[in-house]
Amino acid sequence: MEPNDIIMVTTNYVPGKKITKIIGTIWGITVRSRGLGGNIMAGLRSLAGGEIKEYAKMLSDARNTAMDRLRESARQLGANAVVELRFDSSDIGQVMTEIVAYGTAVVVTDVSGEVERVSLS
Repeated sequence: MEPNDIIMVTTNYVPGKKITKIIGTIWGITVRSRGLGGNIMAGLRSLAGGEIKEYAKMLSDARNTAMDRLRESARQLGANAVVELRFDSSDIGQVMTEIVAYGTAVVVTDVSGEVERVSLS
């Protein structure tokens, strides 16, 4: 299974799929720091107000890295999906930011073709 074959959703289910095995909580972590030049540019931009593009790009890249690591962790454990995907972040000593992507690794099977019959009696 390729890492991009892992289904990742923020819901606790995957439409058209049935969870057949819960593997457990997994995460992908990255820690980033802007270089001195990036901090100076961001500091200058903050004086004028508005979006600080240097930090926005850094955080976007960090989230993508954390998700890639989460996907790889799921694959290594034999999961084909991650449900309840969430992000968390924290600062480390005012110079670094930790980004964590976490969720529950599961195995899902396709049930979209199954018909469920309902009876009123």
